[in-house]
Amino acid sequence: MIREYRTIDEVAGPLMLVKQVEGVKYDELGEIELPNGEIRRCKVLEVNGSNVLVQLFDSAAGLNLANSKVRFLGHGVQLPVSRDMLGRVFSGMGEPIDGGPRIIPDKTLDINGSPINPAARLYPNEFIQTGVSTIDGLNTLVRGQKLPIFSGSGLPHANLAAQIARQAKVRGKDDQFAVVFAAIGITFEEADFFISDFKKTGAIDRTVLFINLASDPAIERITTPRMALTAAEHLAYDCNMHVLVILTDITNYCEALREVSAARKEVPGRRGYPGYLYTDLATMYERAGRKEGSTGSITMIPILSMPEDDKTHPIPDLTGYITEGQIILSRELHRKGMMPPVDVLPSLSRLKDKGIGAGKTREDHANTMNQLFSSYARGKEAKELMVVLGEAALTPVDRLYAKFADEFERRYVNQGFYENRSIEETLEIGWELLSILPRSELKRIKPALIEKYHPDYRNKDKAD
Repeated sequence: MIREYRTIDEVAGPLMLVKQVEGVKYDELGEIELPNGEIRRCKVLEVNGSNVLVQLFDSAAGLNLANSKVRFLGHGVQLPVSRDMLGRVFSGMGEPIDGGPRIIPDKTLDINGSPINPAARLYPNEFIQTGVSTIDGLNTLVRGQKLPIFSGSGLPHANLAAQIARQAKVRGKDDQFAVVFAAIGITFEEADFFISDFKKTGAIDRTVLFINLASDPAIERITTPRMALTAAEHLAYDCNMHVLVILTDITNYCEALREVSAARKEVPGRRGYPGYLYTDLATMYERAGRKEGSTGSITMIPILSMPEDDKTHPIPDLTGYITEGQIILSRELHRKGMMPPVDVLPSLSRLKDKGIGAGKTREDHANTMNQLFSSYARGKEAKELMVVLGEAALTPVDRLYAKFADEFERRYVNQGFYENRSIEETLEIGWELLSILPRSELKRIKPALIEKYHPDYRNKDKAD
């Protein structure tokens, strides 16, 4: 039986104190009924004896303490889930906002999920093709992986997120692929961009969108990514689908966490963020993966904009500890007009070696990847020397490396946001670029692979 309380004692900003309460638990959902019949939602943040501190999902404006009543529902925030969620747009609280009907759920799940037993986790080892050369060729995404994108203010991470959501697929699999896209604390213009882009390209049919606007309450911002992950878990483990979860922008999520923590007067940690930021992020990121007994999986790409482009900021720093690598966007490449401006050298996918090679991508993938990294790094050094000493001071080979670096950025990195390259196309572009260098410089590629894939040898075979 749900009991109602008329013992609201105090409201301070988004927090409300209710006294003389029995049997209420942390994180429990509550409803506040105003004298005019309006219902507002809240969530339990703290239980101290018979006193309960709750966080309001809506504004406290117009709340009459004496005449309003509170009831607690006996459960946390829940999401009704169904396969019919595909192609729909929801608010950060899981309410349909696309004008369509409410979902008839297969089941209703707690948004906090249940952790995967570490012993039941399967090791990620299947290639996911995003159609983006800098990711597929050099920082390969593997099914079940967590691979964040580190961006900066003003960089086009939204465009890259939309591109990956449109293009990503598991090659050679008949199993269905779905995308769950959570936009956290974004502007109305950004929300309109994502929705219209997905509808225009048809990607909406395999996508579930959760949209939380910057004007929505901070507590909803904390709920949004967990809503998305709950929908992803149903599609992956109940419907046996391969699910790619894209969360943008994690920085807005962490700012909301800091806001709630400050309202609760908790002792702040680094830069004012709560001391449990690492644990909180881990409870989200670790919901990705593959597990025994299910053919489905959750692969995650969290996107975060680093304040002041600082990689040592707590959000990218802690994210880097929990996830398996990072894709870093470069302001310098963005100024040059490279799209997407992925900075190849500091980017890393720790599982890339597990998802490439014969039977997954192609036998020459690992060798060409290592050679491209090495040659681009040397080309960048040659260009820096050229600035200091002048081009005449470089050796002929160094001038070739400098040319390679320019061509690499122009043809490999720069592809635009609507070009979808297969892994074979990406590898072919890599070989064409490596043909700029003398064969004696290709020290990281096996001779047999050079003779099989190098353009000079293939053209010679055609001529013969």
